[in-house]
Amino acid sequence: MTIPLSPSFRAGDLLFVSGQLGLGDTGLVPGGVAEETRQAISNVSKVLASHDAHLSDVVKATVFLTSMADWPAMNEVYAELFADPYPARSVVEVTLIGGALVEIEVIAHAPVKPAP
Repeated sequence: MTIPLSPSFRAGDLLFVSGQLGLGDTGLVPGGVAEETRQAISNVSKVLASHDAHLSDVVKATVFLTSMADWPAMNEVYAELFADPYPARSVVEVTLIGGALVEIEVIAHAPVKPAP
């Protein structure tokens, strides 16, 4: 089955990163929402790095949680991994695929670097 999405899409100086789950090498990482959040942000960081961008370039994040009761644990990890000034952020409660507890998508301001 083809899944019609890209991990990221560039539009000028903006880089849109598709939602990332807390997936490690063998599936969802164990440990609950905090560990899934840490892994999801790591996965976002890897997609950004493939475009020479970093978490510090993120201007907007959307966090999807299966339960708002998990907001404090997610927020604690989020605050560790993103720096002040923090990106604008929305958090919404949803149903996620595969038993995931959290999914994170971002928009980064990441101008294309000119070729040397």
